[in-house]
Amino acid sequence: MMTAEEPVAEEARTDLSDLLKNRMTELGLSYRTAADATTDPRNPDAGPLYKRGTLENLLKDRIASAPSEAQCRALAAAFQLPLTAVQRAVAAQYQGYIAEHWDRSEKARILIARIDEMDEDALDRLSRLAEVVLDEKPK
Repeated sequence: MMTAEEPVAEEARTDLSDLLKNRMTELGLSYRTAADATTDPRNPDAGPLYKRGTLENLLKDRIASAPSEAQCRALAAAFQLPLTAVQRAVAAQYQGYIAEHWDRSEKARILIARIDEMDEDALDRLSRLAEVVLDEKPK
């Protein structure tokens, strides 16, 4: 029985983990290949910023701390994503910010006021709608 003093448990967000897992599948990357590509474009001499096991833990939502700015750039480069997509997924997963959804191709960002109330089917319909709008040619 829950009392008034007990906080309601919030569902953990997995925006970054989901974004990277989906993109890894689209690109046909293995954990090792993806980890080897996690080099910060601003400091390529530093080498990869993730080892295979650490990247796998990140994608499986087993890392409690948010990636650094350099790690965000490295993830964006490795997964061929816009840096803003990675940064916003980090903000959503680690800080609870909610407002958007990227379509499957990562070409369109859909701003959604009540994203937490939507199920996967509704998000898929919105993604398909965004793709239709992107495919329309001006007359």
